[in-house]
Amino acid sequence: DVQLVESGGGSVQAGGSLRLSCTHFGYSSSRHCMGWFRQAPGKEREGVAAIYTDASITHYSDSVKGRFTISADSAKNTVYLQMNNLKPEDTAMYYCVIERGRCSDARWSLVGWFRFWGQGTQVTVS
Repeated sequence: DVQLVESGGGSVQAGGSLRLSCTHFGYSSSRHCMGWFRQAPGKEREGVAAIYTDASITHYSDSVKGRFTISADSAKNTVYLQMNNLKPEDTAMYYCVIERGRCSDARWSLVGWFRFWGQGTQVTVS
């Protein structure tokens, strides 16, 4: 079974920073896309950022571009999301995802493309 284990969520004041981590277990593909989605109460789940295995491709939503940075450590099977200058509107449950294949412009933010999801980690910005 594929497992995604997230950590790093918490509560911060506006302008602060957090770093989310996600490690995958049991995933055999060496070429895959990992990313983060988030969902705030009453809102749809949205793609935040994604990265291809070799880190040659990254994507960001317009709302986080310039503030968030996604990176990956293939040796550790881990992806990170560094979140700086956090805003109250960043408050949400953040979910890690993984899927085989390249993170294309068309699908990196599609909820339905990713088969494997983590349990989520809460980020609260006040």
